[in-house]
Amino acid sequence: MNSKLLPAVPLDDVAVDAVDLIRAFRDAGAVSFQDQPLDQSRAAYEAGCAANGVPFKALERVEDLYCEVNGGSIRLRHYRPGGNDSETARAVVVYLHGGGWVIGSVETHDRLCRYLAAVSGLDVVSVDYRLAPEYPFPTPLEDCIAALTFVSVRAGEYGWDPHRIIVAGDSAGGNLAAVLASDPGCTVSGSTIIGQLLFYPVANLLHESDSYARITDGFPLTAGSMRWFRSLYLADPQFARDLRVSPGLRQPAELAEHGAPPAFVVTVGLDPLADEGVEYAGLLARAGAPVEHHHLPRHSHGLFTAAGKIPTGARLLNRAANWLVELTD
Repeated sequence: MNSKLLPAVPLDDVAVDAVDLIRAFRDAGAVSFQDQPLDQSRAAYEAGCAANGVPFKALERVEDLYCEVNGGSIRLRHYRPGGNDSETARAVVVYLHGGGWVIGSVETHDRLCRYLAAVSGLDVVSVDYRLAPEYPFPTPLEDCIAALTFVSVRAGEYGWDPHRIIVAGDSAGGNLAAVLASDPGCTVSGSTIIGQLLFYPVANLLHESDSYARITDGFPLTAGSMRWFRSLYLADPQFARDLRVSPGLRQPAELAEHGAPPAFVVTVGLDPLADEGVEYAGLLARAGAPVEHHHLPRHSHGLFTAAGKIPTGARLLNRAANWLVELTD
């Protein structure tokens, strides 16, 4: 922990079911993502997700598929739960993992996606989009559009309904999901996004909200972490003005004209992204989207990839899965 920064949020302000993880993080030196070499940061994130994630769920089918993209192919992991033998085409969740567009993979979010599939009964397709700094903006977003196209074009083969797609993601993945749901340029012909599941999304890389000043140290994701991720994702800082980077810059009328699908949004108070996430939920509501917004003031970023250790995360993940069921019934 860098003592030159503002003091960390005291542990007394952290939720009871999350405080042990934050205490252990601080006792180990409070090394945030930007405080170590990139390869170590990626490995540490994978290890943390594996150690703290929800219990492993066995499913009827889990398979890796490959989707063509500009310059090669990317991996998609398809999760199919059992118990749905209907010949009716099924709704499908396209999940975009978090990690600041820099770390994370289908492996880090494997348990989370299995859990969503098992509890909701829906197919989930997790996207292993290419990462910055090797592949900065717009490549990760373009990979997600390619994955959405794959789901639409191959829907008949896998029993999906291309007009019942839900985009979902946490953190940077929540940003990508929000962009897919809001940007007319990301529309894939022959498909319809009917919902968006956004866990503590990045909504605005142009303006730092007040929560950046509140969360400067003492947590895995800090204001410094976000500035590091931003610098690696955006080759040109001016890209932060692009609505495909900062969907929170849109006006309600723009979103309404495009058609803002129903949203399930979770924000956490001990997070540099807290304020922009709350603002984005409000923006969607003003655009006419039905929004179910949960704000947890005493929890921190990464709640769902640590839901195996934080009961509140598991309960809210169950609620998210039930929202998917309600949306698609």
